[in-house]
Amino acid sequence: MHSDLSGIVWRKSSYSSANGQCVEIADGLPGVIPVRDSKNPSGPRLVFGAGAWTSFMAKLKDDPYMDF
Repeated sequence: MHSDLSGIVWRKSSYSSANGQCVEIADGLPGVIPVRDSKNPSGPRLVFGAGAWTSFMAKLKDDPYMDF
């Protein structure tokens, strides 16, 4: 796992609303997806394995209550 996340570029989803209640992810790290709270960019960050992230996103997209 990557422990040094300095210098990575964070992005919000194009589905994010303007209310600031968002998560941000960073691309470009092989095999992992870092995630952080956009309201607290210097706060804790979670790092998911790429496979776990792909499964999580697939479940969200299949959820009839999610508005994607």
